[in-house]
Amino acid sequence: MEKSIFHLLKSYFRNSLTRFKRFYKDYKSDQQIYDKIAEDDFKNLSFFKKIEKIYYTYKNECKLFIHESFQNYSIYPQQLIEDEVDIVWKFDGSQKSLDQWIVNSDSDYKHGYSSAKLELSSHGYGIFHGTLNTTPVKDGKTTDSGYCNITTIPKFKSFHRVDKYDWTKYNEIVLRVKGDGRTYMLNILQKSQLEYNNFIYHYFMYTRGGPHWQIVRIPFSKFVICKNGQISENQYPLLANIITNFGITIADKISGPFKLEIDYIGVCYNTNISENFAYELYDVNRN
Repeated sequence: MEKSIFHLLKSYFRNSLTRFKRFYKDYKSDQQIYDKIAEDDFKNLSFFKKIEKIYYTYKNECKLFIHESFQNYSIYPQQLIEDEVDIVWKFDGSQKSLDQWIVNSDSDYKHGYSSAKLELSSHGYGIFHGTLNTTPVKDGKTTDSGYCNITTIPKFKSFHRVDKYDWTKYNEIVLRVKGDGRTYMLNILQKSQLEYNNFIYHYFMYTRGGPHWQIVRIPFSKFVICKNGQISENQYPLLANIITNFGITIADKISGPFKLEIDYIGVCYNTNISENFAYELYDVNRN
């Protein structure tokens, strides 16, 4: 089982999705990011409007800080319900649920011609769709192409402090999706301030296609760790208390349109899972 997983993953990560086969650059997208829009709007305000906006922003951040303080010291701690899905991201038809995601593809880095969008359906679900193009650009360096991705924006606490998801109480990730029969890759990101310490855990999601929804349940123990776009020879279990982002990638080397409809993404403590880690734990660098 372990060899088959590594064999599949290596075929994905050896292609030149980025010029140096490493994910050093920030996400790029043709969609404007909310922070950038807010910054541009603030510059266009008059002096008194800026003072007013600063006042209300500070007021709202203080309220959020007080709310967070009461949450941390609540006399009624949150109880974990076994075998119950706790939804983390859900598409509810609002623009806010759409703004939590960033869309990018190889064309944003000028390494290919793929395109992707994330939109809301008439029923309020998220639709990740576009066209995957495996034709490489003729720059003399890129040999393979074909990549589209959606990734959540970082989670923030009050006063724009970066927060992390703590999933230590859970042991699997759950998605309700409606696919097109293609294979997608799930990405759990752990980012630090130093780029060379960025770790990503990957596993495949196989969709059935057709008009029916499917519930995808993947244990954390199945995810394979990668560093800077390459599979790490030393494998470790997922550190579930420092999750920063979650993403979905399509890079199955099949040119053509794709479509993935998403209802929600959540986590669950499944009492039927007893496995801690699916792969061997050994240090290849050990003398």
